[in-house]
Amino acid sequence: MNLIIALGLIGATLTTISLLPQLIKVFRSRSTKDISAGMFTLFGAAVFVWLIYGVLIKDIPLIIANSFALVQAIIILLFKFKYK
Repeated sequence: MNLIIALGLIGATLTTISLLPQLIKVFRSRSTKDISAGMFTLFGAAVFVWLIYGVLIKDIPLIIANSFALVQAIIILLFKFKYK
């Protein structure tokens, strides 16, 4: 495997799983008091743009990683508004 591809896959994997601990914590505690809606809105917008970019250049790792990250960010934002 090419070093550049390996680095991309590692970065995509880390980005994708980075929100998982926060999502699990929110799900278990039902508390979002310390979560910034602005941060997750900006993050969601950023991964959405990366997702579109990945689709346009047909880059499967980018598409997969940003799809999962976007879903996680949306779920956290939904919890933010539900559990104020």
